[in-house]
Amino acid sequence: MKKILITGGNGQLGQCFQKIAADYASDFEFNFTDFETLDITDKTAVFNFFENYIPDFCINAAAYTAVDLAETEIKKAYSVNADAAVNLAEACKKHSTLLIHISTDYVFDGDTEIPYDENSTTNPIGIYGKSKRKGEELVLEINLKTIVLRTSWLYSEFGKNFVKSMLNLFSQKEELGIVADQFGQPTNANDLAQAVMNIIKSDKKEFGIFHFSNYPETTWFDFAKKIAEFSQSPIKLKAITTEQFPTPAKRPKRSTLSLEKIKSVYNITPKRWENSFKECLENMKNQRES
Repeated sequence: MKKILITGGNGQLGQCFQKIAADYASDFEFNFTDFETLDITDKTAVFNFFENYIPDFCINAAAYTAVDLAETEIKKAYSVNADAAVNLAEACKKHSTLLIHISTDYVFDGDTEIPYDENSTTNPIGIYGKSKRKGEELVLEINLKTIVLRTSWLYSEFGKNFVKSMLNLFSQKEELGIVADQFGQPTNANDLAQAVMNIIKSDKKEFGIFHFSNYPETTWFDFAKKIAEFSQSPIKLKAITTEQFPTPAKRPKRSTLSLEKIKSVYNITPKRWENSFKECLENMKNQRES
């Protein structure tokens, strides 16, 4: 039976893997770790863990994702997003483990009118994006058996995310201003987890960088409108500009990802984000009722 190590096991994406692990129990043994069970910033701890467990696959779902806080917690962001990724890549190389490293659309500056493909020039404009890009570069350099999977605007019924924040604000306010000039692709983390498992189960393995998200592109404002519509909220939403909602970290204006490579190489066809978002709301409803 093949072994899968998942770091960040109690995070948003990690919990999505936990949710589907039983579906793959006949073929794979899952080992979910978090900071308390495996501090990936500690190289000795990582190497000792690999010596004892020796996974066939390592899914690095652990990340520092506080985009604005990263502007002041620079060392912490790089420690988790780059240095810790190096520790995993080196351990994976030693044990011939396939590393799947989750990354972000924020490695791009957003100064484009067309979707970014995997060969597009990166130019992150914030510390979060810079630390994630550094992690990408290092893991690809260290371990040839690495897949970097960039995704965008991740949400689910687990953890903290835009959808949960909106639903919470809708219950507290009568009117809300939402940025309408930033474009991207909302992605259900459950779909990302499923895509990773499809890659792992694939007979052929092509390494390097891949993009995965739901589609098509939208704005934060239009995403919020759908959240309000599908949740039947009476909230009044107002479209505002990035300049009207200043944040410590700059965001890409348009970080839409091209999905053609993952379709052609791994035969993975992402869902439309509106359809997947409906599924997420159902999951949230079921979660509340159970």
